[in-house]
Amino acid sequence: MRHGKKFNHLGRTASHRSAMLSNMACSLIEHKRINTTVAKAKALRVFVEPILTKAKEDSTHNRRIAFSYLQSKEAVTELFRNVAPKIANRNGGYTRIIKTGFRPGDAADTALIELVDFNELYNPNAEEKKATRRSRRTTKKEAAAVVAAPVVEETPAVEEPIAEATEEKTEE
Repeated sequence: MRHGKKFNHLGRTASHRSAMLSNMACSLIEHKRINTTVAKAKALRVFVEPILTKAKEDSTHNRRIAFSYLQSKEAVTELFRNVAPKIANRNGGYTRIIKTGFRPGDAADTALIELVDFNELYNPNAEEKKATRRSRRTTKKEAAAVVAAPVVEETPAVEEPIAEATEEKTEE
């Protein structure tokens, strides 16, 4: 009987499962979203969210813990440099799983797992960019400033040597 056993073994040995989840977590951190099966996405969410929580505080100890799970220097650097500042004010729930239908080969349930703060289209709390319209006409303040500015005429110093050179040639 499997009473209370919630862990999904995904049909793999422990070493294979940990290596697969580590690779998937590195891909998720580097690419911000990956396509996989629903079962793997749910297992990955349980695996990666504690790592993301550790990454919110940048210390040598937390970097070493993250590296022990991920086994990739590039993923750890990306995690602490780009991902952690963006999720710093979020209290959990760093990933989103969106079901995408069935895989054609074996009809497995597929899903898209992504980091919540990196999706600009689906993120309702993201700040909307204001569309600014810029006209060619100047405002009244700018026009008054342009009229009030004194016009300074500069005498070009380049013309005199040229004129002297032409006068010398005409005298000869």
